[in-house]
Amino acid sequence: MKKHTMAILLSLLLALALLAGCGGSGSTTATPAPGTNNQTPATQAPVNTGRRATNEIAIGVAQDFDSLDPHHMTAAGTKEVLFNVYEGLVKPTADGRIVPAVASEVSASEDGLTYTLKLRAGVKFHDGSAVTMDDVVYSLNRRMSGEDAAAYLKALDIISEVTTEGDTLTLTLSEPSGEFLAYLMNVYVIPAANADPEGKPIGTGPYKVASRAAQDSLVLERFADYWGEGGKLDKVTFKILENAESLVLGLQSGALDLVSHMTSDQTTQLSAQSFRIEQGSMNLVQALYLNNARAPFDDVRVRQALCYATNKQGMIDLAFDGFGIPLGTSMFPSFGKYYDESLTDYYEYDPARARELLAEAGYPDGIDVTITVPSNYTPHVNTAQVLAEQYKAANIRATIQPVEWNTWLRDVYNGRDFQATITGLTSDNMTARKLLERFGSTIDNNFCNYSNPEYDEILAKAVSAIDDAEQTAYYRQLERILTETAANVYLQDMADLVAVRSGLKGLEFYPLYVLDVSTLEWE
Repeated sequence: MKKHTMAILLSLLLALALLAGCGGSGSTTATPAPGTNNQTPATQAPVNTGRRATNEIAIGVAQDFDSLDPHHMTAAGTKEVLFNVYEGLVKPTADGRIVPAVASEVSASEDGLTYTLKLRAGVKFHDGSAVTMDDVVYSLNRRMSGEDAAAYLKALDIISEVTTEGDTLTLTLSEPSGEFLAYLMNVYVIPAANADPEGKPIGTGPYKVASRAAQDSLVLERFADYWGEGGKLDKVTFKILENAESLVLGLQSGALDLVSHMTSDQTTQLSAQSFRIEQGSMNLVQALYLNNARAPFDDVRVRQALCYATNKQGMIDLAFDGFGIPLGTSMFPSFGKYYDESLTDYYEYDPARARELLAEAGYPDGIDVTITVPSNYTPHVNTAQVLAEQYKAANIRATIQPVEWNTWLRDVYNGRDFQATITGLTSDNMTARKLLERFGSTIDNNFCNYSNPEYDEILAKAVSAIDDAEQTAYYRQLERILTETAANVYLQDMADLVAVRSGLKGLEFYPLYVLDVSTLEWE
């Protein structure tokens, strides 16, 4: 059977356009970002943390990890960190390519129905054992069966046969898919013999888990037997600080060396002598997500009213000092060909029109809405506060309900017990499908309960499309439907402002929500 080379296959699979303007997938500032305080307060003199001498760093994160089992993790913040611990047969690069990882070679048949992967020689797990084909098949089956398959959106259902011969794995598909490798990327390879991946996380990545203290920290150590180039730091400690002020204080005191996803206001509190602010894009869709199955948001006119009552640029200017890119649907600019910029201004800010739509829907006196937000995530809290003020002009009375992160995950995301919420959704495998499939009426993580037969029909066509142009057109149709039916109030792709201690270099931004610590090192 005729094969394509890996280079040809992967170049055709994804050619992600890098985001311009607000940094895209790469760093745009090596000096303090606009608005950063360039004066060094007396209380912020450069701090000698001692970690440079021991070749380690401490990173502050705003939430605990929902699971260390790579096939069960849900939160984007967890995936962001465990990116350093787990790998699949293939993995992403900072420039948007998919390259071999645990596999050394990948090829596809001309009809796209057969993928052949060769297991890389010498790959070891963090416990020192060698990765075998049995481990690969076990990991694949774990993803394809039971609750793990449900959590993975059934994306691997098209695998009809798995065969092995020596170090060669052959996957036969029931239908071709140009996105197959992107989904295979997240089939993380773990040991078949490990009965407790949650309590004893073992991967193949450049860093291994040394310890975890719930609600306190996760410590990673450099894996000396990593098959690739590996990390440059010997130890990386992720400190969990759910209070936003604690993150800033941790940087100022010398307890932390790096914090991502900061607000511009937080960066102004840092010394320019001790820190630089690097800017990229978070590659996520921040929105006011609405429970479409709960009144009054089961009425499209009410959802549209909220869209007209929202001044996106005004919110970005006030809450984020202008950093961020307004969005009009569930897609962000770094996804290039899939991104439809024309949808950004589909709903012009018009409080009068919002009041009219509410009256048509039977709410002449306006509505009351509760916006539930994770209290540990300052950008979402700030967004909610600005929107609540904007909505007063449209007779929309918003109450902000801050809850702890674990409560938000349990009640809002998993329990779907909410009216409206603010969060950011992203794709962990660089596919438009991952961003749009979650709004299918039968999808497990469709937490906003969006249901639209037309959407489901076009989604099915998009997933099964072979021709790239045809598939792209379907995905853009889906984006327009989400906008026209006001599935949610789409806000922005947030800028990612990262505070980096002076002397620490190598930060790279990906077209994914990940933090690659393997590139970081002290000068």
